[in-house]
Amino acid sequence: MDKTVRIGVIGVGTMGYAHARHLMEGKTDRAVLAALCDNDAKRLAELKTLFSGVPVFADADALLAAGLCDAVIIAAPHYAHPEIGIKAFEAGLHVLTEKPMAVQLSAAKAFACAAEKSGKVFCTMFNQRTDPLFVKTRELVRGGAIGAPKRLNWIVTNWYRTQKYYDSGSWRATWIGEGGGVLMNQAPHNLDLWQWIFGMPKRIRAFCAEGKYHNIEVEDEALIYGEYENGATAVFQTMTGEYPGTNRLEITGDRGKIVLENGILKLWRLQCAERKFCFESDQSFAKIPMEYEEFSFPRSKGAHGKIIRNFVNHILDGEPLISEGKDAVYEVMLCNSAYLSSWQDRWVELPPDTDAFDAELEKRKKNSSRRDVSSAAENSDYQERWQVRW
Repeated sequence: MDKTVRIGVIGVGTMGYAHARHLMEGKTDRAVLAALCDNDAKRLAELKTLFSGVPVFADADALLAAGLCDAVIIAAPHYAHPEIGIKAFEAGLHVLTEKPMAVQLSAAKAFACAAEKSGKVFCTMFNQRTDPLFVKTRELVRGGAIGAPKRLNWIVTNWYRTQKYYDSGSWRATWIGEGGGVLMNQAPHNLDLWQWIFGMPKRIRAFCAEGKYHNIEVEDEALIYGEYENGATAVFQTMTGEYPGTNRLEITGDRGKIVLENGILKLWRLQCAERKFCFESDQSFAKIPMEYEEFSFPRSKGAHGKIIRNFVNHILDGEPLISEGKDAVYEVMLCNSAYLSSWQDRWVELPPDTDAFDAELEKRKKNSSRRDVSSAAENSDYQERWQVRW
């Protein structure tokens, strides 16, 4: 391959447009915008004006067969991610897909399998993995700074959305169009970070409230409780109907505690393991000696662009991927397990039964309908709403 990666963007709505502008403006070295694809006729006409000189396609298959691209960024609606991605791998192209990589775990596994079979690069847009606070948190937890993990609690309720937001697109907030609500649309980043930092639980119990705060058919509030093999626990709560909301991540281990809130990482290090101290202390209300530190970093900007640059650098130079496609399967697994637990009112062991999940989803899709609204893409670069909000 030449030392330039020709990238096509499939699905040029709000997010796809931002990716396309990033490439068109040369913000990633050694990458060029080679083609665009959108199946909306009105949008196609706009793209020809907005991206003069860039080939435009109404069909993803046509773009993949045109021979103009070495790689594609998929920013189409959720259900289309694995369908288009698998075809792209079969066409010999590298793939960077928007989150979630799939609605269904069965489709996510097929997507990852196709990537491995093709030998091409597979990356997902989990851009919050570039945030230095999360990077530092993972380093501390995985490196043993707080000892054996005990507990994770994440309250991330600052994903506030108005009814106008849900009414802005016919596919939004429907089982047939989006495949879910806050867990499928807003919180995939947080679900990914949960497992990236703390690991995967062995089983979960979840409660998803559908249309609690908005006129929608999918969940706008979710609570997940997870249990781990070593006895550790995790509680994850998210919603789009609370303002101003909270974003607070707290993680404890037998050697300390980490709290992330308001863009600051607070770290307490115990001078000895709590479990050892508990049974060796000769005092009833003894306190364990500890040290305290704080970490803060300049506000992380351009996170989406960092993932695109990393994708290109991996293709050309073998730079380690920040967000490998195969890792995104775990996020879908958490999401599907939560839905299945809530729908069937029971504990779900991980990995969940994909046949059971797919059957339950089909029931909801049969009674689902696209929203009767006029959909309009927002032409903008990466905005504040796509950054980590503390």
